[in-house]
Amino acid sequence: MTPLLRIRQLEVSLGGSPILHGIDLDLGEGEVLIIVGSSGCGKTTLLRAIAGLERPTQGSIAVDGAAISDPRMFIAPQERPIGMVFQGLALFPHLTVAQNVGFGLNKVVRSERDKRVAAELKSVGLEGLERRYPHQLSGGQQQRVAIARSLILRPRVLLMDEPFSDLDSATRAEVRAEVFRLLHDHGTAAIIVSHDKEDAYHLGDRIAVMDKGRIVRIDRATLLRKEWADHPFAP
Repeated sequence: MTPLLRIRQLEVSLGGSPILHGIDLDLGEGEVLIIVGSSGCGKTTLLRAIAGLERPTQGSIAVDGAAISDPRMFIAPQERPIGMVFQGLALFPHLTVAQNVGFGLNKVVRSERDKRVAAELKSVGLEGLERRYPHQLSGGQQQRVAIARSLILRPRVLLMDEPFSDLDSATRAEVRAEVFRLLHDHGTAAIIVSHDKEDAYHLGDRIAVMDKGRIVRIDRATLLRKEWADHPFAP
């Protein structure tokens, strides 16, 4: 069976310095993959390459069997069936919740856009907050807006870079559970970068360990949870 996302021999250099080395990775339909590893190992660069925000120097990326990046072609980020929730969320401070969520639907007629925004806000439990601005929301609510903004475009793959890093432990657990529900309700496959073991154990079907620009191990989350029960993540 063809994987939803297929990456082969991916390499990325930034400023002439190699960052990713020969990355091979498959992601299945509806699967959630957590990527862990030390700071500077290339986790965020991998997400940015998949999203089209960094251009690989070698290798290929395909979604649903169709290439979106290889040595002969490169599809722009906005044309890829991929959503991304950035670390820090990157909400537009001058736009309301509804305007943030509907930002990518500018080519959709107003009535349909309003309907889709209302449905997405309901799915993330933000009904009644449509006219608020990001600074008027809690950290958890801001996270939900960022997720809704990505999911409303119905991406085939959702990328999330340290999505819970700015949340306190109680809010983190609550939002993590909400993300798990939303991904499964939408049937959306996801790749999530995290430093937190609980994120990996509670969200991931598989966990990939990166070190020095390479994936050095990838296994079922249940297996690694048992193996790493009393140890921090380590390649």
